[in-house]
Amino acid sequence: GAVLRRAASSGQGQAQEPGQGPGSARLEPSLLRFLVCPLSKRPLRYDEATNELINEELGIAYPVIDGIPNMIPEAARTTQKKPSAEGSKQP
Repeated sequence: GAVLRRAASSGQGQAQEPGQGPGSARLEPSLLRFLVCPLSKRPLRYDEATNELINEELGIAYPVIDGIPNMIPEAARTTQKKPSAEGSKQP
């Protein structure tokens, strides 16, 4: 067990692009066709710049950590872009 933990934490055997540190592995593009938002069941868009899966409809973004999408709704952050104009007129 300890050997596996050590190898995983040191990043051995993983090719990383320059400027990428631990925890910044990118999402495997072939996964996108299988992944949907757990809340809306709609497809997600991968944003390589922020390393997140974006749900434009709901205005939320799921983080990708070590190449693994964290698609727990509580882990999602609200994006700057609001999902729709509905209800935008407030008194």
